[in-house]
Amino acid sequence: MLDPRRLRLLRDVASTGTIAAAAELAGCTAAAASQQLAALERDLGAVLLERSARSVRLTEAGRVLADHAGPLLAGIDEAERAVRDVAGLRGGSLRVAAFATAAIGFVVPALTTFRRRHPDVELRFTELESAEALPELRAGTVDLAVTHEYAPLSRPDLRGLDQRPLYREPMLLAVPRKDAPAASGPIDLADFAGAAWVAALTSTGFQAATEMACRAAGFEPRIETRVHSYPMALAMVAAGFGVALVPRLAATGQRGLVHLPIARPTGLVRQIYATTRTADRSPAVRHLSRYLVGALKTAT
Repeated sequence: MLDPRRLRLLRDVASTGTIAAAAELAGCTAAAASQQLAALERDLGAVLLERSARSVRLTEAGRVLADHAGPLLAGIDEAERAVRDVAGLRGGSLRVAAFATAAIGFVVPALTTFRRRHPDVELRFTELESAEALPELRAGTVDLAVTHEYAPLSRPDLRGLDQRPLYREPMLLAVPRKDAPAASGPIDLADFAGAAWVAALTSTGFQAATEMACRAAGFEPRIETRVHSYPMALAMVAAGFGVALVPRLAATGQRGLVHLPIARPTGLVRQIYATTRTADRSPAVRHLSRYLVGALKTAT
């Protein structure tokens, strides 16, 4: 493989006419430069310079290589500048994914801060649920994903991925306002054993969340409505179709319902992570992770 330092010496010999002048440009002695040029000849198995006691000139092979050295070295210089720009957050790109409630709650503000402070980094965002985001991370099409897991449900396959815990949020019970208890304060899920329940679709991957919490409270929920998203669950609760467990970030204010804290722990919580590839040490990823923490403090 061609050594860029030796190529630079040959190029400078061609432009200055002497090894001494090329050595001065390289910041080394003429003897060291001569040794490097001789090593370049050995690497290629070709004579590049015709040396005499008083002068040096390029052979035909040397001229051909010197002509090619310019574009090659320019490409290397450009690559080095691009790497330095990325390392200094003056270039490159950052691809982010997050699920909807996190995106609305704190990811978008964090992205806004990132874009304001690092305008030269191309920022791309895709809304993805956690089950969709993890394969995209592994494939390299996403650099950072805000994901969630419901404890104590089984964990996903995280081989090759790192997770930074961002927020451990409790579950609340969304109840139609007309059915809310008169007394304020935390409630026991068992008090709603006879209610109709709104829960996730069985295709969401977390379909067992409501069932698990209710069973921990000592009853089997009567699920009459299944939905894909928390906004839809809240809409159904507000319309009087049942009650629903929702994480705190999803508990947005809506007319016709109230969000009640749960007194007796169900063991069910939602843990939110910043998930990245283990091998990725991108400065952009590190900075956005810090902005996510800051935006969460504001949101919660």
